[in-house]
This record gives sequence, structure tokens and C-alpha cells, in this order.
Amino acid sequence: MAASARRTADPCKDPGKDPGEKPGEDTGEKPGEREEARYVRRRPAPPLRPLVAWYSGYRDAGVPPGTHRGLPSPYLTMIVTLDDPLVVAAHPDPRTPAGSYDTLVGGLHTAPAIVTHDGRQSGVQLALTPLGARALLGVPAGELSGLDLDGADVLGALAGELRERLLGAPGWNERFTALDAVLARHTRPIRERPPEVTLAWRRMLAAGGRVTVSGLAREAGWSARHLNSRFREEIGLSPKEAARVVRFDRVRRLLQNAAASGRRLALADAAAECGFYDQAHLAREFRSLAGCSPSRWLAEEGAPFRYVQAPPEDGRPDSAA
Repeated sequence: MAASARRTADPCKDPGKDPGEKPGEDTGEKPGEREEARYVRRRPAPPLRPLVAWYSGYRDAGVPPGTHRGLPSPYLTMIVTLDDPLVVAAHPDPRTPAGSYDTLVGGLHTAPAIVTHDGRQSGVQLALTPLGARALLGVPAGELSGLDLDGADVLGALAGELRERLLGAPGWNERFTALDAVLARHTRPIRERPPEVTLAWRRMLAAGGRVTVSGLAREAGWSARHLNSRFREEIGLSPKEAARVVRFDRVRRLLQNAAASGRRLALADAAAECGFYDQAHLAREFRSLAGCSPSRWLAEEGAPFRYVQAPPEDGRPDSAA
């Protein structure tokens, strides 16, 4: 769930790179300067990249109160707030009551979350890879499927430590560096994952969700039923559900980036490019996964902002992004 801010983009298909991103060379922060509304992204330190695709910092102040749809994506979400708590009015699982969170961990899901704010919000969102959930969270992604949980319920004391370190840091670079240090220290050794699941997940991402369960099972040397069971345990969704989410994530980014650049993109063309049968299929999937039509979602969210790419601590641009 990308529920950190009204305009905060949730994780995309390709780890570490947003198709619409125009990286900059620094955050624009100057020593002693008041931190203004901005959106900043940086990849974690190399040892953490199998576990975390990127960090996204966000800060809004003095904007109109609003809502945001936290859409399904191929990444789990961890949010650590800075000032005001994250207010979730509706969760992907309707049985979960509305609530506010200083830290939140969300599994993969196939329905939107609804986040509200009163004009102020700030924090850091981490895009967690499903295959790295055991090492970072101590549980497989399957145990978090469809859930939003208070960070302390999943991470224990680590949730409070993360927030304390971020609150004590003077700027985005220092916050991201603190995340690197704390997460590296708390990462757990894990048992080997089934290589068949790892291969199936990576094939699905590389193909943008344009895969079949039978084809993945054949490549793994498993029955479709066995693949479905083991895949859901490690990833949190069945292969069919995961392929839907990956296709959806790709097409909504395509539409959003086209709108941001002022380019006119017909839904039929977007559907063809992203592996939907036709425009009607795309519209049905969008309503199912986002809770609204593509045009309504674009009108609600507006053109996306451009992240500033924060440099690594050594000052060199992160070429791996």
C-alpha cells in the first residue's frame, strides 16, 4: 500500500526506478534552512537492496485537507511518520477498523486503502520486497497479505527506534542514512527460499504480469496447485492475483506519467501495451483494484510530482537507480 501521502507514489514494478522519475543531484536542502514541502527518494545501501527497493520521504504542510487511495502494488509498505500520524479511514480488509498510526506495515493487497489528512503530513515510506519480508520483518509476506498493522505489532521495539532516529535527523539524507544503519543492524538471517518461487516472482515482474500460472508452474517443475500454495506463502498473493497487481501497477503508472507530461494516451492503447484484453478489461480491473475508474483516479490524484533523488552519503549520484 502506498498510503503515505495524497501524492506519494507507491512502489513500481522495476526495483529502484520510477518510469516517470527525473532524478536530481541533491535534495536542495541547505544547512540551517527550514525544511519545506518536498518529496525525496533514494535507494538504500547495497546490502539492503534485496529487501528494500527504495525510501521515499514526503512532507506536506498548508495544503487543503484531502484523501488518497493507497493502491495495490508489488511491494509491501512500511511507513514511519515524522509529525502527524497516518490516518487510514478504510483498509484493504474491510474488517480492520479505521485508525491512526505513527508507524505502519502493510502487506500486498488487491483493494485500495483510503488515507485522509488535514493538510499536514510527513514521513518516510519504505518499499519492501516480498522476498525480503522474512529477513526484515521476521515473517513471510504471506502472513501480512491484505493487512495494515501498527508497526510495533510487527517490528516490536524496532518501530519506535526507527521513528526516534528519523525524528532526530536534521534532513532527508540523514534520515535515509539512519534507516540504512538501523535496518542493517536488525536484518535477520533467513532460511533459503524455494528457488522456484523466487524464479516465478522475478519472471512475473520482468514480464509486467503478462504470464500464465500454467507457464510458471511448468517452468518450476511443479503442479499449478503446488506453485499456488508455496507462492502465496512467500509472496502473500496467489500467482494469478499477483499478476493482476503487477499489470495494474504498470498501467496506472503509464497513465499517470502520460498525464504528468501532458501526453494524450488512449485507454485502449494503454490496455494493449500492458497486457489487458481490451479497454473494457482495463476499466474492470481498475475499478476492482482501485475502487474507481481510471479517469476518476487521475482527476483525484492530479499530475504526479517529481521526486528529487537524494545522493548517497559519498555525494556521488546513485547510478544503480
